[in-house]
Amino acid sequence: MATRRTKWFLWGSLILIPLVVVSAFICMAVFNVFHAHEHCIKQTGLAFRMYADDHGGSLPSDSKGFGNALLLLVIGGYLGDTNGTYSIALITGPGDDGAVFREALKTSAPIPEAKCSRVYVQGLSEKSDPQIALFFDKKSCPGGDHFRRPWGPLLREVCLLDGSMQIIAEKDWPAFSSNQVELLVHAGITRETAQHYYKIP
Repeated sequence: MATRRTKWFLWGSLILIPLVVVSAFICMAVFNVFHAHEHCIKQTGLAFRMYADDHGGSLPSDSKGFGNALLLLVIGGYLGDTNGTYSIALITGPGDDGAVFREALKTSAPIPEAKCSRVYVQGLSEKSDPQIALFFDKKSCPGGDHFRRPWGPLLREVCLLDGSMQIIAEKDWPAFSSNQVELLVHAGITRETAQHYYKIP
């Protein structure tokens, strides 16, 4: 009898465990428990292109800093709504609730660069090198925004000037950022300014 019970237990486990695992993954996907793909940098890349089309090839710029320049995409409706309900998520990185942008949307106050979770490189135009990283995650996160999960590799998402996206592993970031500084210098940005974008705390 014990042997039969053991067999039933083993067979039940072989069937039940995979079902539980599959169900868990389906639930994680349906309910998005890790908040994956809530800060789509691809959509922001498209917004930059639309903004440039409407402004003679110029990209958003604000003397208060790049945070306020990013708000121009929200105010202009290039990211969907103009009140920041959904659109602010697209100019912030994973884990950022966008509070600093929502406050600035109400007050027009300067947004400190150190409080931005994504970096936007001002001073470029539609005619600049398309391989320049225009907008990127300040910090890496497990899995990146599109595939965010606790066990994922540390990744940063980058929007290039041509609107395309790249995903850069943390181990490759030093080489990537060093190359980007050179591209910015070649595009007419001072080396000090170019390096600053990649050293913002």
